[in-house]
Amino acid sequence: MAEETAEKLLVDVARMDPEGEDFAGEADIIDLDEKFVKPFGPVRYRLHAQLFGNELLVRGSLEQDFDLVCSRCGRTFDTTIRVEDYTVSLEVADGQQFADLTTDARESIILTLPTYPLCSEGCRGIAQKREEVRDDRWNALDGLKVDRNT
Repeated sequence: MAEETAEKLLVDVARMDPEGEDFAGEADIIDLDEKFVKPFGPVRYRLHAQLFGNELLVRGSLEQDFDLVCSRCGRTFDTTIRVEDYTVSLEVADGQQFADLTTDARESIILTLPTYPLCSEGCRGIAQKREEVRDDRWNALDGLKVDRNT
């Protein structure tokens, strides 16, 4: 059983079924203050948690929507970052009520963000304007007459 708050993703380990439990939901755990990377909406998660003695094993998937700026053309575009193979193992102390997955889930999503985001694979970038540079130094040779007989 998971409990979500505005900034935490918690698993209730005190009441967990010995066979483990599946849980899904949303939690607002990404709080980036970046100009070119802006999360919107909560993180969506589908997880399975199971206790093995004092170890909590959690596996599943995470998704977060972002507004990113294309590294080639500078346009803003929306994308969904997916962590399909999210896995974390946490030690649980005797009598511990909740296990906090917030930091690990946040880091997994942030590490999945592209280093150089592209609005599309075929993005050609900013259109380049080429100005022809005139080099008049060679024009003096146009009027030069060469006698080929000498």
